[in-house]
Amino acid sequence: MHSDELHRCLTDAYDTMTFDRLAETGVTTGWRCLDIGSGSGSVARWLAERVAPTGEVVATDIKPHHIPDGPCLTAVEHDVVTDPLPEAAFDLVVARLVLQHLPERLAVLGRLVRSLKPGGWLHIEEFDASYEPPLLTPDEESARLYTAFLDAKCAVMRAGGGDPHWARNAPAAMRAAGLVDIAPRPRIELRTAGSPGLRMQLNHTYHLRDELLAAGMTEAQLADVRALMRDPSFCAASSVVYSVHGRRPHAEEQADGLRPRPEDAR
Repeated sequence: MHSDELHRCLTDAYDTMTFDRLAETGVTTGWRCLDIGSGSGSVARWLAERVAPTGEVVATDIKPHHIPDGPCLTAVEHDVVTDPLPEAAFDLVVARLVLQHLPERLAVLGRLVRSLKPGGWLHIEEFDASYEPPLLTPDEESARLYTAFLDAKCAVMRAGGGDPHWARNAPAAMRAAGLVDIAPRPRIELRTAGSPGLRMQLNHTYHLRDELLAAGMTEAQLADVRALMRDPSFCAASSVVYSVHGRRPHAEEQADGLRPRPEDAR
């Protein structure tokens, strides 16, 4: 139940941004696309509509039951850390809110790059949770409580091998992996009672309850922070969402990159 609600929140909060950015890659009829960690499948379904009728979208997840097969869309059970990927096979690879959770993120990033055809695009979206402060709270104690909840959530991610701040490193990591035309775009939004972003935070208090308790929060604190996030007077800044894509160069571009520039000969 909590997983379904989390997928709804992510869809409501970020699909429009994701679709706008994916459209910038030129994805169109006939493209072959890979959506890693597809979740509810909303991104994969949008891609399938864009590549129809001759293209293909492969949507993968460890538990792909949320993703119904459809025209130009195939759901596959797949662990991106351990299961193989074909090389030079896709025009577009999407990894939304996946890599920062993985201790092996850089190795996985390299495999995603190798799965691209020359000229193909990799699109990554991740949160940088180093900035998401409360802006309006009933009192100072409520602000401290919300901040303690955010700190506990980051501790939970780190305990699992994730990095809640990795998003800011994604552009440089993509360049180091050999991509070109890298285009990062950060976004911050307002989280208010009932908004998708704050509903997602509220969902975390249930979905991650045991982990948050292990990180030092109490049941009473969880109940209080839930009440705070339902308070119409409360608002907070979101974490920074980094939406980044980059392109795998063609062989001739790589060769040009190895040639000395005239200024280097001076």
